[in-house]
Amino acid sequence: MPTLSVFGAQWGDEGKGKIIDRMARDADVVVRYQGGANAGHTVVVGGDEYILHHIPSGILHPGKLNVIAGGVAVDPAKLLDEIEQLRARDVAVTEQTLRVSARAHVIFEHHRRLDHMAEKFKGEGRIGTTGRGIGPCYADKASRTGLRVADLLDGSTLESRLQATLAEKNVHFERVHGEEPLDLGQEIERARQWASDLAPFVCDTGALVRKAYREGRTVLFEAAQGVMLDVDHGTYPFVTSSHTGPDGIAAGVGFPVRSIERAVGIAKAYCTRVGEGPFPTEDEGPDGERLREVGCEFGSTTGRSRRCGWFDAVAMRYALEISGADAWIMTKLDVLTGLSEVKVAVGYVVGGVTRDSFPAELADLSRVEVTYESRPGWTEDITGVRRFEDLPEAAREYVRWLEDMVGAPVEMLSVGPERDQVVPVPSV
Repeated sequence: MPTLSVFGAQWGDEGKGKIIDRMARDADVVVRYQGGANAGHTVVVGGDEYILHHIPSGILHPGKLNVIAGGVAVDPAKLLDEIEQLRARDVAVTEQTLRVSARAHVIFEHHRRLDHMAEKFKGEGRIGTTGRGIGPCYADKASRTGLRVADLLDGSTLESRLQATLAEKNVHFERVHGEEPLDLGQEIERARQWASDLAPFVCDTGALVRKAYREGRTVLFEAAQGVMLDVDHGTYPFVTSSHTGPDGIAAGVGFPVRSIERAVGIAKAYCTRVGEGPFPTEDEGPDGERLREVGCEFGSTTGRSRRCGWFDAVAMRYALEISGADAWIMTKLDVLTGLSEVKVAVGYVVGGVTRDSFPAELADLSRVEVTYESRPGWTEDITGVRRFEDLPEAAREYVRWLEDMVGAPVEMLSVGPERDQVVPVPSV
């Protein structure tokens, strides 16, 4: 595993934290390449739960280097709080275990304000963001008005750039939303404190990762959100503001795309989505509610209830195909235990026409009629199973069926939240 990309192949919340934590045992460097503090990767170690927002999931393994790359939108307040919380639990977070890119863009209070105001302004047309300021931060990045971590460390640049930014944003707050302006002096002082606290961690992370690769060290690239939330390839506009699949690594890290040697997707045995936007296989009946309760489907960052439904083979096939996945990992198979039958979306019908590919047109996606097929369920508790052949026959057949449906092999199953609750899947 010299280089490996691990990405979510659904709408996020696929259980990436646990899987990346497990794979980090065999890696030297773990790199987060996109997203912001709205991601919540949950890792359970010996019954203790850790929720990571900015910091890569390798931080729980001593001696690993964890990198927050330039493609990440960094919220310094959230990151520094996360560092302190981990240290309070005796997790070593030092400049030897964590590095932050000087090129990463910074989330300020004006970004959070704009995020909340924009959602309120849109009313029923809201996207359903977490309100963490991530979208506005990426918008400033694209418009070339954002501030990067490097700017925090340069006092004169920080003051002049932040003054110019707030001159514009405060007019918007006052004249459009009727809100009080932000105080420039307070914002500069807060940013200076961030700079002081973050300085030991900051470096050119792109050069760091490329050097590690040249030296033969293993590098694991960690996505924050799922492919179906990709700003270009997801269900736009109900998406995040960055490139969530392996295609985001080259730009987000500064790492050559040809050196990304393997890509593995992660998907639940069913499907969930948080916030607004189309969700073709959503089940709003008792089965969907059961999936939510048994699967504890509540956001680790926001606490919001996740919308639940059946596995979508059409969307999954699309996500794996555009990501060039070599294989995928199925999580939460244990949540399906007890269902008399398990349904899977095998096709879409749009305007009377059967579609076997994922439609790019949002209007079509919003009104698809889903074609389902089902397989028998199982009742046996599988949380203690560690060998594929020890799974109930119905569970084994479900896994093999989904491999055929999406056209890619499953290499591992997760059957519980703990690190060791995994089942390797033999190739056929």
